Amino acid sequence: MRPVPTDSSSSVPPKAKDQAKKLTVKQEREARRAEKVAQMVAQQKKQQRNRRIGIFGGAAAGLIALGLVITFVVTSAEPKVDPASISIGELQTYDNLTSNHVSTTVDYAQTPPAGGDHNAVWLNCGVYDQQVPNENAVHALEHGAVWVTYDPAVVDEAGVETLRSKLPDTYVVLSPYEGIAAPVVASAWGNQVFLDGVDDERLGDFVQKFWRSNDAPEPGAACTGGLDAAGKVA
Repeated sequence: MRPVPTDSSSSVPPKAKDQAKKLTVKQEREARRAEKVAQMVAQQKKQQRNRRIGIFGGAAAGLIALGLVITFVVTSAEPKVDPASISIGELQTYDNLTSNHVSTTVDYAQTPPAGGDHNAVWLNCGVYDQQVPNENAVHALEHGAVWVTYDPAVVDEAGVETLRSKLPDTYVVLSPYEGIAAPVVASAWGNQVFLDGVDDERLGDFVQKFWRSNDAPEPGAACTGGLDAAGKVA
């Protein structure tokens, strides 16, 4: 008589089965716990990296800001040049100029004029491509403006742009003037210099010395709100 086959699993005691099942559940819990721990560690490392980046970035920004502050302090501490100490070669100075308001044309001693009696309405400062009235331009000089004139037969458009780049945006009149004795002439009240061309370095010195000078009869008075002569372009 043949033996009856038996199920091999039935040979495992029930207690052993429970232990195996508990071991499997425990392993799953440990695996989940290990996974969570790994995620926490990764998150902490990421936060640490972000903090380090933030610290380094903040330090770099702080150094840049400090450098800008130091640069500002150093440049601000540089002493300004005293206009009286600026020496200009071949500077012409005219003393005892009258400053009466007149309604007629004036026969000035200088060409272009550098002061004297003038029209009651000042010329608005700016750039002109036509010759402006002497009497109004002189009134602008009285207010502390610098008047830069050029011979249009000698100075071309590129030269005019060069002059504009060298001049302040306010309290300056730039205009052509036919028949002057130099390519460029810079005038302020009672002072004048004849320049060799648009690149003559004395122009910068002249502007620094006489632009809005307190030596003008009415320094700081308006250079706008007066007369816009023909040919004003800026």
